[in-house]
Amino acid sequence: MAQAPYPLSHSLWAATAAEPPETAPLQGSARADVLVIGGGYAGLSTALHLAERGVDTVLLEAREIGFGGSGRNGGQVIPGLKHDPDDLLKMYGPEHGERLIRFAGGTADMVFGLIERHGMDVPRRRAGWIQGAHTGEALQLAQRRAEQWARHGVQAQMLDRQQVAQLLGTDRYLGGWLDPRAGSIQPLSYVRGLARAAQAAGARLHTDTPVTGLQRDGGQWTATTAGGGSVQAQRVVMCTNAYGASLWPGLQQSIIDANTFQVATRPLPEAARAAILPQGQVCSDTRNLLLYFRLDHQGRLLMGGRGPFREPKGQQDWAHLERVVGKLFPQAAGVPFEYRWCGRVAVTRDYLPHLHEPQPGLLIDIGCQGRGVGLQTAMGKALAAYTAGEGADALPVPITPIKGFPLYPLRRVYVNAVVAWYRMNDGGV
Repeated sequence: MAQAPYPLSHSLWAATAAEPPETAPLQGSARADVLVIGGGYAGLSTALHLAERGVDTVLLEAREIGFGGSGRNGGQVIPGLKHDPDDLLKMYGPEHGERLIRFAGGTADMVFGLIERHGMDVPRRRAGWIQGAHTGEALQLAQRRAEQWARHGVQAQMLDRQQVAQLLGTDRYLGGWLDPRAGSIQPLSYVRGLARAAQAAGARLHTDTPVTGLQRDGGQWTATTAGGGSVQAQRVVMCTNAYGASLWPGLQQSIIDANTFQVATRPLPEAARAAILPQGQVCSDTRNLLLYFRLDHQGRLLMGGRGPFREPKGQQDWAHLERVVGKLFPQAAGVPFEYRWCGRVAVTRDYLPHLHEPQPGLLIDIGCQGRGVGLQTAMGKALAAYTAGEGADALPVPITPIKGFPLYPLRRVYVNAVVAWYRMNDGGV
């Protein structure tokens, strides 16, 4: 089981988010057509789209809405997957590959569309995503990536070194590419907005209600909770990602629940604000241990990247990111850091989202690979369609058996070894 996560309350997002919706723990027993487990993007999107179809839906969240990765991420809404379009066509064939490319390419549209349609109180900006290339080889990769998405109708733009420097405010990249579909949101406000929309559609949401057991008997599922309550449902959709995979046997062993760390400055002074990301794009680079950064809606500079696999012990665990800010953006020198937080990402063996159906009526979604905002929002709509009876064609990826990482008990050893290797070979900032 994953360690108890660093408090969400320490994050920038908790300090600036819209108020949470009114929810309460489950008391006693309940019945529903569908039980959704997990109050993040995937679970809430599933509950929302099921309720809009008229399906009686109950959602159980172990802590508060957005307590896991949905309330801790960098707020970058980037379409696509870790694999490029040509790779997906090779992996899935022309028909299914094209369908997956369309799905992945539309994930940002779904996020911004839901915010607009439901009038959510979510600070947002859609100015695109820049992937900065840190080596000549990475620049060639960016070129191929832009060309592939352009063949699928995206107005992708290659950027030379000077253009990247002007748009990012740093000269540390050799070039890159711009994907105009992407943008940024206040992620905790967004997940709370999804919760309100799901409630308005008729879904029943219960927080502070950890599910401790799942059992199927006679075509009915029963979920028992830590508080002594229970929910009976014909179908269950499990969307816990890195924060509750231990609920089903073997699922925890199918992911690496890596920690990602972030820092945020105070709002930048006017001169620095005009020089750093002046047009509002978000950025992540081509390093294996990638850096990702953006400005928030109040002008703070955020920097994210890998940190210790364990939960943090003190402020020193973010020191490497603070040093990176100083190296990339000397314009921000002297601006204090106001927030430090972290959260876990579910990484699968093939860097793809996984869907499992280990028993009839139980559907499991896991694996966000760091692009969970758009991916899991869109996945929730697909999960709802499948659960409501539309069939496997409603799903973007096929249902597969659960398959664990080899030597899983040693994952921290080999993850730390890989991190050290990447750190040596990524080059300094």
